Amino acid sequence: MWIVGAVLLVVAVAAFFYMKHTRSELHAMIGTETLSIPQLEEYRRASDEVGGKGSFRKTAEVVGAAHPSPQGPLTAELSKTECVWYRYRIDRQYEVIEYRDGKRYRRKRTERVAEHTSSQGYAVIDEAGRTIGVDPNGTNPDGVEQTVSRFEPHRGNSGGVELFGFKLPAMLGRGDSTIGYDYKEWVIRPGQRLYILGEVHDRIGPLVIGKPSQDGHFIISTRTEEELRESRVKRHKLLAITVIASFGLGLVFLVAGLFS
Repeated sequence: MWIVGAVLLVVAVAAFFYMKHTRSELHAMIGTETLSIPQLEEYRRASDEVGGKGSFRKTAEVVGAAHPSPQGPLTAELSKTECVWYRYRIDRQYEVIEYRDGKRYRRKRTERVAEHTSSQGYAVIDEAGRTIGVDPNGTNPDGVEQTVSRFEPHRGNSGGVELFGFKLPAMLGRGDSTIGYDYKEWVIRPGQRLYILGEVHDRIGPLVIGKPSQDGHFIISTRTEEELRESRVKRHKLLAITVIASFGLGLVFLVAGLFS
């Protein structure tokens, strides 16, 4: 019984820190101003006058449509969708045999065999055709479109499997335990409306918004700021309830277990 109590206390601690992070994100969105590209250029010019070029830094929110970099749009690996950003994940599902108390059990397991997030920068463009660069920095955007969600059963071929033109290696003799492969992919297409909270800088010349160089939040989302705020408020309330309930029940089980 005390083990259950200890697990519940761990859950309470994890939920507490996640709740703090959620509240910090919410406060950052409330306290940060949404600026147009001309406004940011004006701030940059003022910074150049007093501090020199390349030293401009400002936390801001930017809204606009996703736009490819000068190198052109990307092509997503699995679906071949034209996009500015993509991420894919391939998981292998397999079975293992376990023996306990003289009995034989089959257990289903999952392992990640491939995963990739595009790192190429892109831009957001406003109604007047002005752009600001976006440095994704490995961040997984919120609310992006899922282009692939497919499970491919294992065929038993020793040479590996291929789906959507993506080749997977043979699993080193473990193929007969393989159930199949789960393929997932997400993209941001050109033209997708984006909300971005981050640090605007001119380190490479043109204005770019990306992850803050010090403390701060970096959010890329297809949802509006209002929708994001609402989701954070709901999450914070649920986490607060989880913290209180898990901590209270954890103490009860822990005390009961120690004195039973």
